[in-house]
Amino acid sequence: MNGYALLAEVTRSSFTESRHFGSLIGLDASGDVAISLGDAGAPVLPRSTSKPLQAAGSLGAGARATAERLAIAAGSHTGEERHVAAVFRILADAGLTADALQCPASWPEDEATRVAMIRAGAGEARIRHNCSGKHAAMLSACVANGWSTDDYLAPEHPVQRRIRETMERLAGERVSHVAVDGCGAPTLALTLTGLARAIRALTIAGDDSPESAVAAAMRAHPEFVGGTGHINTELMRAMPGAIAKGGAEGVFAAATADGYAVAMKVIDGSARACTPIALSALATLGVDTTSAEAFATLPLLGGGRPVGVVRALLSI
Repeated sequence: MNGYALLAEVTRSSFTESRHFGSLIGLDASGDVAISLGDAGAPVLPRSTSKPLQAAGSLGAGARATAERLAIAAGSHTGEERHVAAVFRILADAGLTADALQCPASWPEDEATRVAMIRAGAGEARIRHNCSGKHAAMLSACVANGWSTDDYLAPEHPVQRRIRETMERLAGERVSHVAVDGCGAPTLALTLTGLARAIRALTIAGDDSPESAVAAAMRAHPEFVGGTGHINTELMRAMPGAIAKGGAEGVFAAATADGYAVAMKVIDGSARACTPIALSALATLGVDTTSAEAFATLPLLGGGRPVGVVRALLSI
């Protein structure tokens, strides 16, 4: 696998059906690299894993947000009514409507909400997109500074420059590539070491900083970081003080209140094993993960009953 490490395996009826390879970085409480697997020095596109960092950049640039609204700016919400209401409030405080959002129209990821919308004859909407909170925070920062809102997704727009500066400062490295994320916003390439440092920086930041505010909001309102049954939400509830954020294409990062952090990229793009891998890495670092034991493996079903498991398999 060109230097990638085996991170997880899938067994069905005692038969190894699949394996997930990739790269992983684990930082100890002092911020030093304690685990390095695969090609951890190669840049990755963090995708939605960078949302907490983007939220810190928007807040530092002047975005207005209460804790709930800041949590949804840092999250990938599932489009429930409470999520939509929070995004509406961010926009309304900036004197904007949902028409200002430039993320694609989408159905909500929450199945019950989606079914209710279809029954009511409603259709896809930009505010239901899982990135609408992030976009609303960017727009709020634009209004606070008198910046244009019609081109806020351009990489050279002032709000995107502030976000890039924030990410580079927290990661301790320069962004190596700028790509377009699925929502249309820039996604900025970092190494896994840089991504782990940046997520860790949120949990250990000093009081009254944008970074501390983002971490506090995620801890206080994990239901706005994901939603009902969302793994990021449930993991943070199981491990108070920790923050966790996954992204598309198998990227995931988590950090504890006392400074331990992990960041990974599953090279096949699958996210299904990310939480077990993260918990295994954190346990190896010395973090007590027993409160999240229910998420340490993922059951594999056959005929509606467990017949196998997805589990981490780290060679450390």
